Amino acid sequence: MKSPSGQRRSSPRASVQGHSYGANTLHNSSLDGILITWGDRLFYPGNRIVQVRPQPKLGASGAHQRANAIRLRIEATVVRRAPQVMVKVTGGGRSMAAIAAHFRYISKNGRLEIEDQRGETMQGKDSLHHLADEWRMGGARIPDDAEPSQRREAFNIMLSMPRGTDPLIVQRAAREFAHAELADHKYVMVLHDHQANPHVHISVRAVSRLGKRLNPRKSDLHRWRETFAEKLRGYGVEAEATRQVTRGLHRQPDPLWRMKAREEGRLRRAPSTKQSGAQNHPARKAAVDAWVQIGLALAQSGEAADRQLAGHVARFVKEMTSSPLDEQQRKPGRADQQPRPMHQPDSRQLPQPQPRPRDIDPSR
Repeated sequence: MKSPSGQRRSSPRASVQGHSYGANTLHNSSLDGILITWGDRLFYPGNRIVQVRPQPKLGASGAHQRANAIRLRIEATVVRRAPQVMVKVTGGGRSMAAIAAHFRYISKNGRLEIEDQRGETMQGKDSLHHLADEWRMGGARIPDDAEPSQRREAFNIMLSMPRGTDPLIVQRAAREFAHAELADHKYVMVLHDHQANPHVHISVRAVSRLGKRLNPRKSDLHRWRETFAEKLRGYGVEAEATRQVTRGLHRQPDPLWRMKAREEGRLRRAPSTKQSGAQNHPARKAAVDAWVQIGLALAQSGEAADRQLAGHVARFVKEMTSSPLDEQQRKPGRADQQPRPMHQPDSRQLPQPQPRPRDIDPSR
């Protein structure tokens, strides 16, 4: 392409490990296929490999719609940094004594309102006794006491959103989540809006009225997060259910005993903040590779919005691949602080430099 002065202008290019792109643009169908392939690995990963019949191929319109859905997930993750929902199984009772104790805990001994699967509400200490009797005899009998080796008769689930979310919307979304994911099960739910993060506690009976036993796995928890986020978005609340590794995070959740000990002030030693091998974790490497492929594809698009999104992806990849030392140097106020005098550390103890992140910025 020539400019009015007669000189040839260079097209925007993206470079990854010495390979430059930009002269040729991807057709819409090719770009949609790349976004679907790599976007599914980031946002809709399969947790198990099962033998199923081959799925029918998407038509042109169906593939374009799915690619646009991937674009929205990319934008929410790398541009808006949308709030993430939290769905956690916090434990469960093996006996009626443990289940009744959890009823007292989530209702603050009857002071907070309890809602069951029928939408009926109850409050007060007497209602807790009636609720326990209903659960004890409703269906397969739950023993009053149980050995630690016995299976769980109930599961405790917590659905939470960050500070600032309307608690009533969290409650409505949790109610719709329970109707969708816990159908045919007996459950109760209580809203806690007196803490920083509004959250809902759900206690669900393990065996449904049809005799099906609830056994939540990792894939179930991911689906539950997706469902809860979808219900929140239905009320106009921006919410996502993106995996930590997709967002460039690698944190091990605290065990339940540590969380309770911290709340009660019994935790004597803080957990180590060292994350050995986080940068080289296979799942993290796969996520970085997927982001790079998506960024390259968007950088070659003929649409300006796609190329702009590729720039956001490039910056996101740089954040993912930066070392912890770089993160500390980027913190505000570090430049104004004078380093404290200390002994010279052994060079072998210094953090090893990380490989330079792949550059997929289309403006280069």
